[in-house]
Amino acid sequence: MNFNLPNLLTLSRIIVIPLLLAALFLPGKLGSWVPLALFIAAGVTDFFDGYLARRYKQTSNLGRFLDPVADKLLVASVLLFLVGIGRVGGWDLIPAVIILCREIMVSGLREYLAELRVGMPVSKLAKWKTTSQILSLCFLLGGPAVESEFDAILIGQVLLWLAGSLTVWTGYDYLRLGLKHMVEDEK
Repeated sequence: MNFNLPNLLTLSRIIVIPLLLAALFLPGKLGSWVPLALFIAAGVTDFFDGYLARRYKQTSNLGRFLDPVADKLLVASVLLFLVGIGRVGGWDLIPAVIILCREIMVSGLREYLAELRVGMPVSKLAKWKTTSQILSLCFLLGGPAVESEFDAILIGQVLLWLAGSLTVWTGYDYLRLGLKHMVEDEK
């Protein structure tokens, strides 16, 4: 196994998940600040693992596999837990489910296309989707700690809907690309 610094940073994103989720049960404002800090720290590792791997030529098959898995596990875990503790509910379940379904679909699509040796690059719009998704989760995680100053939960919900909308759009783009290769494969 290739346990270089970029891969260790990626693994840290997976390892932090149970700590982050458990921290949501801390009393008072700690139950918002600590999970938010852990989530932000995990996001920082997402930037640095790729940067360091490219900069120091430490890219690896393990890293290429683990990076998207770590991202999806972190987002899906936090999103599901926020539903479980009631910070996401009602109509806001719609974009949450859309986000989870798209992640599963794109993972399957990437696996299928990898067998055909077809790459599926991340689009600029997908990066905006990810940004709105991450910001949404930050507001939803930290929201209760600042509820007397402003309604961070509402901002998180609005951003969740934005992320859900962008998720539909980018999911359609990826699916269209995948279907094109599936149809060509059947001819």
